[in-house]
Amino acid sequence: MNDLSVKPADSVWGEKDVTSRKGAEDENFPVGSLLFARRNRAHVTAYYNFARVIDDMVDNAELSPEAKIARLRAMEAVLRGEREAPHRADAQTAVVLRRHLLETGVPLETAADLITAFCQDAVKNRYASWEELLGYCRYSANPVGRFLLLLHGEDDCTLPLSDALCSALQVLNHLQDVTADLKLLDRSYLPQDYLDSAGAQIDDVLLARSKPGLRRVFDRLLDEVDILNDRASVLPGLVRDRRMRAYCAVVLGLSRRLASRLRRDDPVASRVKLHKRDGALALGQGIRALFPVRKSM
Repeated sequence: MNDLSVKPADSVWGEKDVTSRKGAEDENFPVGSLLFARRNRAHVTAYYNFARVIDDMVDNAELSPEAKIARLRAMEAVLRGEREAPHRADAQTAVVLRRHLLETGVPLETAADLITAFCQDAVKNRYASWEELLGYCRYSANPVGRFLLLLHGEDDCTLPLSDALCSALQVLNHLQDVTADLKLLDRSYLPQDYLDSAGAQIDDVLLARSKPGLRRVFDRLLDEVDILNDRASVLPGLVRDRRMRAYCAVVLGLSRRLASRLRRDDPVASRVKLHKRDGALALGQGIRALFPVRKSM
């Protein structure tokens, strides 16, 4: 029996490594940014690799909902040091991340909360309201910002502002993938009460272009995203670490630009994406954040 085999007692892991070929280049926002201090880049990479693997687990079409949850909970147990992991790439991301979190003192919950969200994805594919969607973002997106801020030693006062920005990013991603999520995963994050109010149907996202009612749903969600981005606008000014301050300014700029692009373009007709110019303009905002203007007394 070789090292990659799975013992019967560990059959929860299944026979296949689920790691996909997705990488940081597939993300909208800079997960491996050179804005991070060199000392922190390995920690961020370990977190991203873990998050990518558990995302792959829940989106794997070959696994039943029960198998997805069992495997995700096994990853959490490894993360918490409660069980061993087989010697293969997907499970070992939890081992590696646990080591990094213990080394830095960042709470394990910043990673374990992601598992809560993905377990929800395994069994829940519709959302009744905006409040319910925000509850999902609480576990699926907000922990990422908290991890980064705590890794950089930022104060707790920055966390609610980061939560607003991360929730905005999550909703924007849902809008980008609104058709693919339903077509490939039978999953929709569009609030049902918004759809009902606009006279729209979830299946409208499978048409060639958005109908007026569905467009109203998108715009209503983007109104909420604008509120979240406005709330997060003071975040860079509160971040003490200069590199992290610049990173927050870049991500906030990208979030605003993607929201604006989604207002102009139709995510049903084609996936709406950011362009290199968007990145350059957001980077300019980040550079300016490195050198804040001091108000004279």
